[in-house]
Amino acid sequence: MSRVVDILLVEDSLGDAKLTMKALARSTIENRVHHVKDGVEAVEFLRGCPGKPEPIHPDLILLDLNLPRKDGREVLADIKADPELMRIPVVVLTTSRTDADIRGSYELHANCYVNKPVDLQSFMKVVSFIDQFWFSVAQLPEAQVERSTS
Repeated sequence: MSRVVDILLVEDSLGDAKLTMKALARSTIENRVHHVKDGVEAVEFLRGCPGKPEPIHPDLILLDLNLPRKDGREVLADIKADPELMRIPVVVLTTSRTDADIRGSYELHANCYVNKPVDLQSFMKVVSFIDQFWFSVAQLPEAQVERSTS
């Protein structure tokens, strides 16, 4: 892929955010990571709000479930209910292993559900796999490709 891809990382844990950004920085795919710390910031980033920069529709969203102010389930529901955002792939990247969270995420139309590994090396590998899959294997909608190249 010869274009820069935009990734929205929605993660309240600063440590997990730093590790994710470090793994994405090592990618062979050129990317810009936009990090927000809670669900309200995520929605404002995607839709815009007064006094903030224009909204950006990223090529991929990495979404934690357990977020302050507005949790990841609500953010996912908002994204998938919005005709302008619904095609953006959303990977739920979380520590939760409960069947209710897994089923609930897919019922809200998450594109993928991934558990965060606890050890550093596995965590870095999982993030790298996500990046490679979504930008080297999967086909993204044309509108996203055209927008990203302009």
